Amino acid sequence: MEPSQVTDALVGTTWVPPGLDPSGPWALAGGRWHWGTPEVSDDPAVLDGTGTWVVCLPAQGPMVGARFPHSAPAISPPSPDAPPFPAADPSVAWVTSLGRRAHALRVADIRERIADGDVYQVNLTRRLAGPVRQDHPGASALALTSRLAQAHQAPHGATLCLPALGVWVVGASPERFLRREGDLVISEPIKGTAASADLLTAKDRAENVMICDLVRNDLGRVCRPGTVEVPDLLRVEAHPSLVHLVTTVIGRLRPDVSWGELLDATFPPGSVTGAPKLAALKAIDQLEPTGRGPYCGALGWVDADACEADLAVSIRTFWASSDAATNATIDATRTWRWTFGTGGAITWDSNAADEWAETELKAARLIELAQPPLTQTGHPLHRGDTAPQTW
Repeated sequence: MEPSQVTDALVGTTWVPPGLDPSGPWALAGGRWHWGTPEVSDDPAVLDGTGTWVVCLPAQGPMVGARFPHSAPAISPPSPDAPPFPAADPSVAWVTSLGRRAHALRVADIRERIADGDVYQVNLTRRLAGPVRQDHPGASALALTSRLAQAHQAPHGATLCLPALGVWVVGASPERFLRREGDLVISEPIKGTAASADLLTAKDRAENVMICDLVRNDLGRVCRPGTVEVPDLLRVEAHPSLVHLVTTVIGRLRPDVSWGELLDATFPPGSVTGAPKLAALKAIDQLEPTGRGPYCGALGWVDADACEADLAVSIRTFWASSDAATNATIDATRTWRWTFGTGGAITWDSNAADEWAETELKAARLIELAQPPLTQTGHPLHRGDTAPQTW
């Protein structure tokens, strides 16, 4: 089957460039499709050079940056009132990396650390893994990207697929990590989530203010003195099925601050780590049973020529992950799963039942939307083929 035929079959009325091969390298970022064999780098210094880069910063490990030879604007998606996929199949099970009891024990552990003065806030997360698969991730990645563009329209959604590196990441993030316009940098951390605005609590506001202070401190390491400001504190943003508290922090970079220095100062995002950041990261490493991969990192684009960028925090994110960690009896060189991360901030005022419910709230809509497109399959992996190597 030709790539254009595969595209038509997968995404219906959503326009995709005819040269984009779902099983090859491609991306959707900044409202543009990118495709063709890219230049790839793990060195942030390339972001100080030329061209437009689609960038994935995993929670652990080196940057993945791709500069594609072809790019075109994405056409406005069709109305979500006419989805191209059937309803979700409730029989498709997602397996959690932390069960309810294990999650509650970790909430209690974090509260003990807070009582001891080690931390103020820790972002505790879990992974939801879909069925084991043995096909190529490209087809379902394109189907999922189309589905989310039509029916969810996240403000910072982006996708990056690089088969040669085993990278398939589809993000529907509501949160901006860093926007850059010349020397101006803008971060908009989200902390505080509820089903509606009237259900937001003092605990939600407190956790947001903690992370606002952390982001101010991070930007202060690379911005000119006196330029770090908070023009908008604790605004309520409505998203499908929930609301968030969002704060805006801005600053003016010192002359000649490189991308490497900016990322060293601000990454990983404070909203998905906690405060103080280093102590929170230590707790996360000890309490979360599986690595985060691209989840809780950053995903977006950098236009090096214009000195502009927009990177999202990689929450509400799907990625193809190796099945090795979940079932050692399966041939891990040939199998993989779609994985989704969900979590929330644990503070002294946290209640384990409420925190679990928040993780379910954040995941429910996207898991339901994702199940039909994630059943899309590409070419099978026959004996002798190179299997996807994933996060």
